[in-house]
Amino acid sequence: MRGISSLALLPLALAAPTFHRRDELVPGKYIVVLSQDFIGAQAALVPEVERSQVYDAGSFKGFSAELSDSQVQELENSPQANGIAHTTIADPDEAVNQALFVTQSGAPSWGLGRVSHRQLGNEDYTYYRSAGEGTCAYIVDTGVYAEHVEFEGRATFLANFATNAPDATTDDNGHGTHVAGTIGSAAYGVAKKTQLYGIKVLDRGGYGYWSDVIAGIDFAVEDSKNRTNCPKGYVANMSLGGYRNQALNDAVAAAVDAGIFFAVAAGNDGFNADGFSPASEPKAFTVGATDSIDNQTAWSNYGQLVDAFAPGDTINSTYIGGADSWRTLSGTSMATPHVAGLGAYLLSVYGKASPSALGFRIKGLSTKGAVKNTVPNSGTPNYLVFNGATF
Repeated sequence: MRGISSLALLPLALAAPTFHRRDELVPGKYIVVLSQDFIGAQAALVPEVERSQVYDAGSFKGFSAELSDSQVQELENSPQANGIAHTTIADPDEAVNQALFVTQSGAPSWGLGRVSHRQLGNEDYTYYRSAGEGTCAYIVDTGVYAEHVEFEGRATFLANFATNAPDATTDDNGHGTHVAGTIGSAAYGVAKKTQLYGIKVLDRGGYGYWSDVIAGIDFAVEDSKNRTNCPKGYVANMSLGGYRNQALNDAVAAAVDAGIFFAVAAGNDGFNADGFSPASEPKAFTVGATDSIDNQTAWSNYGQLVDAFAPGDTINSTYIGGADSWRTLSGTSMATPHVAGLGAYLLSVYGKASPSALGFRIKGLSTKGAVKNTVPNSGTPNYLVFNGATF
C-alpha cells in the first residue's frame, strides 16, 4: 500500500546585517550574543573562556572571546547563545560592502523577493554573494533533472530507491526538479551556488513507500560522511508526507543528529501537522505555506510543530520536459525548499553550524507576526522566513 506522496497541489499554470569579506575574518575570534532568557548566566556559559569584551547595552548582551572549534560547537548548541559570529576587520568603504550583495531584479518567482525583504511588494531578490557556495543540498523526492540549464552543472541525480521506478535515472515526475530549482537554480533559487543532489524515492506519479524514503534518508547520511565539496555544511529537503509514521520520524531525527539540516513540508491537508510525517518530527524544520499577500494558505497544515512559514502558493521553478522548462506549482512542497535554500545560504554566509543552531538562526531572522489568517488557538508560530539581506 502506498503510504506517501509529494506535497504539491495541482499546477495552476504551465509554463540583513552587513557582512564583511571572508578574508577579513579574525581567526579564532568570535562575538557571542546571549539569549534574553539567559542574560544573567554568562559565567555558566563555557566558564573556562576568557572574555575579551563584555557587552551590556540595553537588550544587547554578550561578549567577545577567542574560542576553540569545540567551544564554538558547544555554544552553537546552547539555548543560552542567541548567535555566534566571527569577528571581522571593520571596513569603512561603503561601496565595497554594498558589492558583497547581489540584487536579481524582477526575480521570476515572487517568493525570492518575499524572503529577502521585510515588507510585501518587492519583486527583486537581494542576497549575499556567497549564495550557498560550499554547501550541499539533498533533495529526497522524485529525483532531479540534472541537465536543466538553470542548474549550471551543479545538480546530480545521485541515487534511486523508488520501488515502482527501479530503472529511472532522472526525474520522471517534475516535482523534485521544481523543488531543486527553488533551493538552488540560477534564476529561481535561494542559494544559487549550492550543490544539488537528487535522491529518488517517489515514482512517476509522485507516490512511494516509507521504506524507500527511509532508504533515501540513510543514503544521504552515508553520502555526507564521505563528500568533500561541502565544507560549509549540508541541508536536505523533503517535500513529501503521509500519516504519522514513527520509523520515518526516527530516520529523520537520526539524520539531523548526523549533522544534516532537514527542511520538511507541513502538509496540504489543512490540519494540525502533528498527525503527519515527517512534519511531526521535532528535530526537523517543518514549513507551512503562505500566499503572495502573506496569508497562511487554506490548505497548509499548522500547529506547534510548524517552525516557520515560507512562500508556497503559485511558485515558479524549474521543471522537466526540456533544458529550460519551468512550471508554476503550489503546496507546502514549494514552501519547504525556500527554507532548505535559506539554510544553505546562511551556512555559506556564517559558516558551518549544527542543524539546531541553523534552525534557531532562521527563526531568529524571520519576520515576526507577518503571517495573516493563521488558525486561532493552534499554537502556530507566526514566523515568515527572511534572509537578512535588506533592512
